[in-house]
Formats: sequence, C-alpha cells, structure tokens
Amino acid sequence: MTAPAATRLPLTRNPRFLRLWAAETISHFGSSITGIALPFVAITLLQAGPLEVAILNLADFLPFLLIGLLAGALVDRLPRRAVLIGGDLGRALLILTIPLAYLAGVLTLPQLIAVGFLVGVLTVFFDVAYQAYLPSLIGREDLVEGNSKLEFSRSAAGLLGPGLGGLLVDLLRAPVAMLVDAASFLASALFLASIKDRAASTPAVSSAPTTERDGGLPTPARGAMRREIAEGLRFVFGHPVLRTIGAATATSNLFSSIGGAAFMLFAINELQMSPALIGLAFSLGSVGGLLASLVAGPLSRRFGVGRVIVATVALGGPFEFAVGLGSAGADALNLALIAAAGFAMGGSGTIYNINQVSLRQAITPEAMSGRMNATMRWFVWGTMPIGSIIGGIIGETLGVRAAILIGGAGASLAFIPLLFGPVWKIKEMPTAEEAPRT
Repeated sequence: MTAPAATRLPLTRNPRFLRLWAAETISHFGSSITGIALPFVAITLLQAGPLEVAILNLADFLPFLLIGLLAGALVDRLPRRAVLIGGDLGRALLILTIPLAYLAGVLTLPQLIAVGFLVGVLTVFFDVAYQAYLPSLIGREDLVEGNSKLEFSRSAAGLLGPGLGGLLVDLLRAPVAMLVDAASFLASALFLASIKDRAASTPAVSSAPTTERDGGLPTPARGAMRREIAEGLRFVFGHPVLRTIGAATATSNLFSSIGGAAFMLFAINELQMSPALIGLAFSLGSVGGLLASLVAGPLSRRFGVGRVIVATVALGGPFEFAVGLGSAGADALNLALIAAAGFAMGGSGTIYNINQVSLRQAITPEAMSGRMNATMRWFVWGTMPIGSIIGGIIGETLGVRAAILIGGAGASLAFIPLLFGPVWKIKEMPTAEEAPRT
C-alpha cells in the first residue's frame, strides 16, 4: 500500500533506502573489478580454453536454474534483510579464498569453478530477497525512481570498476585484485545491518498451511513448499505480462551468454588486448548505463512503460555482433567497437531492466513477490548457463569469433516475444489489480 502523501519522504531522505543504495553501490564496485580479474586468472594463470571458460561461466549461473524456485519459496518465509546480510558475508568469505590460494601456490581451475558455483547459490538468494525487499521500503509510485537510482550505482561502478580492475591486474596479479570484491561484500553487509526497521524486512505471511517449530516460528507443513513453488510458476507463466517479459529476457540472456562465453578469450588471444585496455573499453562503455539510469523514468513517462520495454530489449545485439568484426593490431578500432557495444548494451539494458523490474514489482502482490522474482530469475537466468555451454562448444569448434557473431545476431531478435502480449500497450505503471490479464 502506498504511504499517504503527508508521511512519504523523497528517496534521498529515506534512510532505509539510502542504506540499501549504499550497500548495492559498494558491492557492485567490487564485483566489477572481479569481472575483469577472474577471467584473467582462468585464462592467463591457469591456461583455460573456450570450453573451460564456458564451464566457469556456467558455474556462476547454474544455481539460478537448479535452486531458483526453491529460493523464492524460502525467501517468502524468511526475514529478507537477514538473507541479504548472510549472502554478502558468505560471498566475501568465498571470494577471499581465491587470493589466499594463489598466495599459497595452490590455486586451481576446479577451485575457481567451485567458488563460482557457491557464490552463485548465495547470489540467487540475495537477488530474490533484494527485489522482494525494495517494494517494502518504498511506495509503488517510487519504484521506477528507486530502481533507477540502484541502476545508476551499478552503472557508475561499471564506469570506474573495470578501468581500476584492469590497472590492478596489470600492477598486481589478478587474484590479489579480487581482495577488493571481498571487502566490498563486507561493507555492503554492514550497511544492510544498519537498516533498523525490522518490520520492513519481514515478508507477508504466506497463506500456505504451516506448523509451529521451536521458538514459535512458522515452518512449512508437509507438501506446502511444493505447493508454493507451483503457485509461483502458475502466477508467472499464467500472467501475460510476466510471461512475455520473461521470454524476451530469456532470449536476450541466452544469446548474450553465447557471445559472452567467448569474449575474454577473443579479446585476449585474438585481439591481443592488454588488461588495462580491456578495462578502459569496459569503463567507456559503462557510460551508456550511467546515462540511461538518468533517463529511464522520463522515457517511460513520455512514451509509456510498455513501449520503452519493447524498444530497448534488443538494441544491444547488433553492437555485440560488431565486436566480432575486430582484428588483432587495431587497438584503437577494437577499443571503439567494445566501448560502443558496452554503451549500447549497457544503456538499452539499463532502461529495459529499470522498467521491466519496476513493472513486475508493481503488479505482484506482496505475499507472492519472492516467488515471482525467483521464478523469473529461474526462467531468465536459467538460459545463461545453457548459453555459456553453447558458446564454449561453438568456440571450440567454429572459433570464438563465430560465438560472438552468433550471440549478437540472436540477441537482436529478443523483442519478438513481447509482440505477442499486452506489454507494449501499457502506458503507466499499473497495480496488481490494474495489470492486463489477457
């Protein structure tokens, strides 16, 4: 329910939102450095090939496919702020094992894969809880602004992090640079722990049957968990808005992952780019996401939420395709291609995500929010490990350039599922009762 106008605060004066915003900003900054450092660990130190890099990417996203639905049902029963803090602390400890193993001389590719998988498990719970937590902190009418501010931070971290990460990899060693990411998760946990309103982090009581356990806390009755997971699946796949958004996002993620699985190998081995140059290209490209986070709200108000979603989902595909046309020895051209692709993909993706996530949050009842987010994550992120493996196989057989070209071509078609539903007709952010059902 929206707070009365007299009691509502601007988001910049909402202390609970500001703490969440600070936590996300710091965490994204650290992770953007690891995004550069980790592939260099695998490729340059451990001599990973296309299929091994694909398996590393697979480990990051496989948990969304394996446990995403279970996470949604659990998050709807747990204090969401506690889930967020636990996810941050666990990821900090896992990331820390990589530089420690490197300094001890025992770092291996299986360890990278295992850490990636376990970090992915915690990220599943964190992301589901985070998207369900935000609507309890701010009103429906503030969701686009809130998500825009969070995306602004993500883009700002993407602007500074890769460049700094590339320099750290050049000056230090890639595993040591990952200490920054571990520290960022710890700082994020501290900010989340400082959010005082415990009631806001507690989900609505589920209507599923429960029994009592020690301490009087509810625990699912036998079979209730399965029923709640099934409710989440029926809600998402039975809702034309959520179903078509999920299909479009899943298509985009599938093909982007095909190209993404080959990109670092292509940049390092085929284009012969240095860590600093790759980091600079990523940083320049991140300007697109930064600017997009500022205009996502005005664009949706000017042209309508649905039309903006349809128009932006596939804009990055042609630019991803263009990256595959680069060649060794043309550093300036390769820098421009990668930066332009990052600008277009980051910009269009940011506008798309702000609007589609806000729309999903607005039309979903509070008691269903965790399961909706988990089901959508399972649906749209579940295609990413599949894309990574396909990209690795293409890289091994046809070459890494072919994987990037195929990924870009396929991502350009991601808008098609949205043409078969009501999303493009939606002008203003609806409530759950107002959302189109056909």
